Amino acid sequence: MLWRACCAWAGQPIARDGMMPQEMDEHHEQSATKILTLEQLIANRAAARDACESVVQCHGCFDIVHPGHIRHLRSAAAQGKRLLVSITADRFVNKGAGRPVFTEDLRADNLAALSFVDWVYINDQETAADLLAHTRPDVYVKGAEYEANEDARFAEERAIVEHSGGRIVFSSSDVVFSSTELVADVPENAQGDPVRARLRLLDREYDLSASAMESTLARIKGKRIVVVGETIIDTYLRCTWPEVSSESPMLSLRPIEQTSFDAGAAVIAGHLAALGAEPVFVTTLPESDQAELFIERMHAAGIEIHAIRAGDRIPAKDRYIVGREKKVKIDHAADITLDTRSRSRMVDLVIEHTLAADACILADYGLGMFTPKTLAQVADAARANAPIVTGDVSGRRSSLLSMRGVDLLTPSEHELRFAQGDYDSSLPAVVWRVLESTGTRSIAVTLNEEGVILFTRKPDASSDDHNAWSSRLNSVHIPSFVSNPIDTLGCGDALLASTTAALASGADPCRSIVLGSIAASIQAGTMGNPSIGRARLLSDIRRTLSSSIRAGQSLEPKPPADHTKSSAWT
Repeated sequence: MLWRACCAWAGQPIARDGMMPQEMDEHHEQSATKILTLEQLIANRAAARDACESVVQCHGCFDIVHPGHIRHLRSAAAQGKRLLVSITADRFVNKGAGRPVFTEDLRADNLAALSFVDWVYINDQETAADLLAHTRPDVYVKGAEYEANEDARFAEERAIVEHSGGRIVFSSSDVVFSSTELVADVPENAQGDPVRARLRLLDREYDLSASAMESTLARIKGKRIVVVGETIIDTYLRCTWPEVSSESPMLSLRPIEQTSFDAGAAVIAGHLAALGAEPVFVTTLPESDQAELFIERMHAAGIEIHAIRAGDRIPAKDRYIVGREKKVKIDHAADITLDTRSRSRMVDLVIEHTLAADACILADYGLGMFTPKTLAQVADAARANAPIVTGDVSGRRSSLLSMRGVDLLTPSEHELRFAQGDYDSSLPAVVWRVLESTGTRSIAVTLNEEGVILFTRKPDASSDDHNAWSSRLNSVHIPSFVSNPIDTLGCGDALLASTTAALASGADPCRSIVLGSIAASIQAGTMGNPSIGRARLLSDIRRTLSSSIRAGQSLEPKPPADHTKSSAWT
């Protein structure tokens, strides 16, 4: 690092990613060696077989490598020791005028740059059948949409692989992003980063201008939003550099500073209050001095609170931090036990306070406040009164499928798959089954650094064909705005709170998710779990959207938004 700094001070060029020119050349050379001729590929395949290294093969065009492709290839790489990606030569790409956008050499070079790709081959054939006869992969991975595919070309490929002893695997991380949609913005893609290009595309349809987002924020003020969920106290203990204990080989940490945050559903209410909304918080609290101090903090923040008394202390989680790294987590979150009278009281409170509410948020952290039956009753009560109902879960004991009839769920992909017990099907297929079983209107699936995918039902979606999810779902990808994550705890809470507030203001779901994603990016750049205020969110909206959209903004005027409706979906 000192050598790099000296070079920079002396005027030596350093690449944007931190590599020196010599390192860049070496990196390029390493990528180039992955692109093989047929003879080299056959030799490498034979060597892998002799070394008992399993070979996985993927085949396709891979014109514009987007997050869906990355998920597909990363999933494939996990199936064996070596990953071969074969691409269709330019003259056989049949995707319409102007395709492929990038030549076969550039497409091959892009794939070779991926660390988890071992070999790349440009296949000068109409299908992969002849190549598969040479490579005889142990695993041939195709997207989940091929599972019910009766195309004769794929049938031939499948027969060749299975005849040579290989297996066909359908990737659960199938491509859900549209290359065709991205192609429409190729000139801008070539000039900017992928996040900026994606935002320009979304702006054309949903108006993500800073002025439109600021208007949405302004309309949040005064919205009455009911939040139902557990309260948690998160404490961060900053420690000196760890040592190995002299008494036994274990880590020794010495706390020097601690900071506590009102977390769980409490921080959702906190975000809403900081955005100017009027949150009503229904939660469980013990009869204790600690609980009374918590209630005072809620009132001071502008949060109306209604507590159902249970337990002897507020659930708490301690995290021991060294620098920016969390080393140890201690969970003091004892199960909350409510009797039938208390559960009935909870439902009554929800009914009472959603009658005049603009929205309701359900947050199940799996600590016992909700049973599946109680959560379903609360969801039904909220749905009957509030124009907007949203929900999310956290923890292995939470019950996503009990949130019936809500407008929006915001789980992570893992939470969604865990709820269904399905880690193999395609993501859209899992989403559709959750939509069907819960009667939910839409699901925003968070994908960590890959952003969020908003799935909504098509207006004419029918339930007759349970395998045709692709014809029944619309999906929109919102990229991640996080550039340097420090602490991802609470990102989902920030997303849910801000998105729901935007929906309550009349914003459409996509614009609402973009606003929520910007709030989540602020949270990810902050150590701990503080509430995100309107001024900070407004500043980040201007910084993120103005610079990203202005350069590619259309000269065509956008029609004025209609904010007279009480619900973003009506």
